[in-house]
Amino acid sequence: MSKYVGAIDQGTTSSRFIVFDKHGNVVSVAQKEHKQIYPKPGWVEHDPLEILNNTNEVIGAALARANLTAADLAAVGITNQRETTVLWDKTTGQPLCNALVWMDTRTDQLVHRFTREGGQDRFRAKTGLPLATYFSGLKLLWILENVDGARRKAEAGEALFGTIDSWLTWNLTGGVNGGLHVTDVTNASRTMLIDLATCEWDEDMLRAFNIPRACLPKIVPSSAVYGDIKTAALRGAKLAGMLGDQQAALVGQTCFAPGEAKNTYGTGSFMLMNTGTEPVQSKAGLLTTLAYQFEGEKPHYALEGAIAITGALVQWLRDNLKLFDVAPQIEPLARSVDDNGDVYIVPAFSGLYAPYWKDDARGVIAGLTRYATRAHLARAALESTAYQVRDVVEAMETDSGIKLATLKTDGGMVANELLMQFQADMLDVPVVRPKVSETTALGAAYAAGLAVGYWRNTDDLRANWGVDKTWKPAMEAGLRDHYYKSWKKAVTRSFGWVD
Repeated sequence: MSKYVGAIDQGTTSSRFIVFDKHGNVVSVAQKEHKQIYPKPGWVEHDPLEILNNTNEVIGAALARANLTAADLAAVGITNQRETTVLWDKTTGQPLCNALVWMDTRTDQLVHRFTREGGQDRFRAKTGLPLATYFSGLKLLWILENVDGARRKAEAGEALFGTIDSWLTWNLTGGVNGGLHVTDVTNASRTMLIDLATCEWDEDMLRAFNIPRACLPKIVPSSAVYGDIKTAALRGAKLAGMLGDQQAALVGQTCFAPGEAKNTYGTGSFMLMNTGTEPVQSKAGLLTTLAYQFEGEKPHYALEGAIAITGALVQWLRDNLKLFDVAPQIEPLARSVDDNGDVYIVPAFSGLYAPYWKDDARGVIAGLTRYATRAHLARAALESTAYQVRDVVEAMETDSGIKLATLKTDGGMVANELLMQFQADMLDVPVVRPKVSETTALGAAYAAGLAVGYWRNTDDLRANWGVDKTWKPAMEAGLRDHYYKSWKKAVTRSFGWVD
């Protein structure tokens, strides 16, 4: 039997390939960043061909570093940045335009068009989602309405739509020579085009958004053998897992029981709580979404609190304001002052997501005085992440009726111990970092491994999970309340900036 499982982790800023062993340990990894393209304010694009080339490159590099071949892998899974939207020519394999990234806001006028006709929540009961620039269905509609020839090709089935999972799968399994055009239930649930109850494309939604069914992928479970990979480095390996990145992290954190939750701190931050096999409609500004579906089983659902900008704020301070040279330098800079100096940053670069859903919000820095330094800005940036997560936790507790006892964390920012302690202080509950922090890729590996019997069941996966470090709350309640009250005041200052 093959010794390992591989995972393609195609994220917002980079592509990685990670090889895991049976205990969930990382055996080998390779990573490469891709360009962030900003044609206009609020527009964010990626080059799908660059992402594909980088993915193939890191697959080869990770295998070479461990002296492995495709034959050493029992299966391969894919996890991906979710709502990022691609439309490509079925005959040539060429994208019709750059990918529209999940945080891109160019669909704001489409959101307003549909909201005027029935309110922001007019489709929420069926799709679990409010009308927002975030989701991929309206991004596809924008392409159909604005790219020459796109609608004609899509209606004829000559152009194929997909999120990054579909784009990579089609290319890995043959591309123009019979590549599989599929997406899993988790990614499909982020299009705003499926009925949550059936996990199928919904005719009413397709009609409302004027989306041709001919361009849509087939919806498949998150864990199943889809087919053989046909590209060089992975030729012959089984492609058997597919999950949007946040759902993959939920699986990687082994949150298989209703009420279990995790928060991923990445470019944005995303908290998901497993709600079992029935969707729970949110009344507090959260999303109802698919958590995962293993082959032969009912789909599991989750409540999600999506925050657009957390780690991206650190990148902005580094790249745009030049406050430091590399991201890890933010922690010692922030530690050089005792507090935030009454400075608050609301990073509404793409509007505000959960629980506010304000497309017209934009970023603000509040509370500036001559006392403020770059160290206070650094500290305020880290603290803004913790405040936003508290916003989501409070909404999740309201919707679920479950009081959060512990927060499981993962993602790049969990290496920042100042942030983790401040998060525990803001939530007044312990914050836990697992031994394997690569939980997004691990979740995709788990889905693939389960499909081929590499792991027998979810009990095998739970046995792999272990604690690396726990932060316990240490802040006096009055100070916690003061900080959070000031944060909420700053948030209101960001509303209504865009007319």
